[in-house]
Amino acid sequence: MGRRKSKQRERIFNLIRSSGIHPTAQWLLPLLKKEFPAINEANLYRNIRILIEEGNIASRDIGDGLEHYDAVITNHYHFVCKQCGSIIDIDIPIEDHVAKEFQQLMHHKIENHTIQFFGVCTACLKKPEKIVE
Repeated sequence: MGRRKSKQRERIFNLIRSSGIHPTAQWLLPLLKKEFPAINEANLYRNIRILIEEGNIASRDIGDGLEHYDAVITNHYHFVCKQCGSIIDIDIPIEDHVAKEFQQLMHHKIENHTIQFFGVCTACLKKPEKIVE
């Protein structure tokens, strides 16, 4: 038995897919309230869980204590800017040998892996440094 279609869920998915920023629930909620004034955090998180369970989005942990959502569900890497917090998809081939070597070494069952690069993005590098007096 499948789930009913939901306009809210469809809009959540479209916002995540079109945002380009790996949004959080806190970022999504105010935008959704403009279209669906009755939506609350519980509705949002329930719909996000459904989207994850159905394989439409993925949850990403980038180490900032927040859950970020990604409409690119295939295994890929990310660059996280330490200054502005932007999360950028990296379009390089996945290094499957890393997971295979780890699995052979540790005998765990590896289902996927992620690599995140941290640094300063080009936009932040172009900003003049703030002078502290």
